[in-house]
Amino acid sequence: MLSRSLSPFLRFCRFSSAATPGPKVAVVLSGCGVYDGTEIHEASAILVHLSRGGAEFQVFAPDVSQMHVVDHVKGEPAGEKRNVLVESARIARGKILDLARLTVQEHDAIIFPGGFGAAKNLSNFAVEGKDCQVIPDIERVITEFHKARKPIGLCCIAPVLAAKVLPGVEVTVGHEDEEDGKWPYAGTAAAIIAMGGKHAVGEVDCAHVDSENNVVSTPAFMCETELHHIFDGIGAMVQQVLKLTGKRSC
Repeated sequence: MLSRSLSPFLRFCRFSSAATPGPKVAVVLSGCGVYDGTEIHEASAILVHLSRGGAEFQVFAPDVSQMHVVDHVKGEPAGEKRNVLVESARIARGKILDLARLTVQEHDAIIFPGGFGAAKNLSNFAVEGKDCQVIPDIERVITEFHKARKPIGLCCIAPVLAAKVLPGVEVTVGHEDEEDGKWPYAGTAAAIIAMGGKHAVGEVDCAHVDSENNVVSTPAFMCETELHHIFDGIGAMVQQVLKLTGKRSC
């Protein structure tokens, strides 16, 4: 009885989805693996929430060399050389494009997962801190989406990219004190402020919206907590990004 009563609604959903495509979202990766690339759980959560939200997405990454390669068992440099685009393709199941091909005209929003790759490969924040630089294509796409008033989503350490490129932007990386190790990267908030940005204290399962700049951020793995809290926070960020596109899907 239940499935029979819901079937007209489900048919309407399928028809509406086909007739009105969801937002087109670009997702920018920085490699594969938390210590030298994209945080894989964050990337996966973003793609799941985008899919559930009815969005179309395309994954991109810059065709550049990684700063270094880290042995994720030993937690130390492995002495290898790898390419960010090639490594990111592992997460994208091969369906990936060079970041140089990303245009704002073809997308309604852009999202950046975290992982140290954002601070090592998309920028040199891991080395230079507040005096960091972002790579040219990252500066280009952030600037273009901002000028077009299209939403920008950021996870974990990735808000430093927006703080560097967009003066006065307000983002969250969680709390501003380590709190006995719960927020081990709390010092990032001070760096964001030093770069001319604003920091909003936020919880891991929530997202912060800077409505003036159309920027949405969530702390994710800046916090030491259970995985489902991080998944929920990323979901909140994705939902806000999709809402800001002004396009709704069933």
